[in-house]
Amino acid sequence: MSHMAQQDQLHFSDHPLIQHLLSEARDEKTKSPRFRQLVETIGMLLAYEATRDLALEKTTVNTPLEECEGQRLRLPITIVPILRAGLGLADGVRAILPEAQTAHIGLYRDEKTLQPVSYYQKMPPNIADGTVLMIDPMLATGGSVVAANSILRQRGCKDIRLICLVAAPEGVDHVINADPDVPIYTGALDRQLNEKGYILPGLGDAGDRLFGTV
Repeated sequence: MSHMAQQDQLHFSDHPLIQHLLSEARDEKTKSPRFRQLVETIGMLLAYEATRDLALEKTTVNTPLEECEGQRLRLPITIVPILRAGLGLADGVRAILPEAQTAHIGLYRDEKTLQPVSYYQKMPPNIADGTVLMIDPMLATGGSVVAANSILRQRGCKDIRLICLVAAPEGVDHVINADPDVPIYTGALDRQLNEKGYILPGLGDAGDRLFGTV
């Protein structure tokens, strides 16, 4: 993958609010309830970045004084959290896009092959008709995202965008090499993965911290 390709596809948000909240989320002293709040708020802000060019259509609105022309989002928009950690981040995305529908993809890693295996899929029948926001807090190796993206492509989805809190270079490379048409919106591009596949410096296991299963 060329450096230019990565620049075109990777959208790193240096918004002060995102960076402030992400630093608190990284802190090992931040407990589960506050961590959930932080992830949800960051999700809202990243969704704002990822939806900057969503399609609009004209509509007519009756204000208290007169009729006027306005615009509304062209639906459907589908939020697709990758279970389970994607749920917390998806809550924030859903808060800013209440009109969106939600699909779910559940994946686990086969201990022998180390490859992601799908154990759950639930999607609206019209998911391929609009924008899909794929949600996974940690883009580490990229295996789960690539597998979920492949499932969505098989369903006919054309406009797929990935939202994640933190990304590792290895995961970014994997996603871009697998599908150069999926933009990645993240709050941070971290240094590397460790030998166990955790992002460094990262923020630990997002799922455990979200759901208090540390």
